[in-house]
Amino acid sequence: MQPRSANATPVHRTATDAMDTGAPQVCDDMTIEVALSVMTSARTGHLLVCDNDGLCTGLVTQAQIAAVRDSSAYTDRVQLRDILGDRQPFTSPVTSMAPAEHAMRCRRLDALPVVDERGSALGVLALAG
Repeated sequence: MQPRSANATPVHRTATDAMDTGAPQVCDDMTIEVALSVMTSARTGHLLVCDNDGLCTGLVTQAQIAAVRDSSAYTDRVQLRDILGDRQPFTSPVTSMAPAEHAMRCRRLDALPVVDERGSALGVLALAG
């Protein structure tokens, strides 16, 4: 082992280095109830949501689902695509961590989907507590 120099250049980490590739991916036609069940089974607080072509359309959190479920407009037919709306923000696997974290903090996001050039989900980049 060699001591690390105080002047050492920091390693530039990318989203690929920090993303969670084990996040469950579900189809956007899944109902809220089934999504909650998947989250519970997977012991996760978010799901990557994809369309019928396998393209990532966003990320849904347990808090988002709970808010919809507790609303007066809720029915058991509400699907994930109904609560996602327009395409949500994403990041690229080659994005440096500093800009990605800055964008997440500015948008007040706890997690961000990481997608490839085709739009397929690769994983989730989450801010550390």
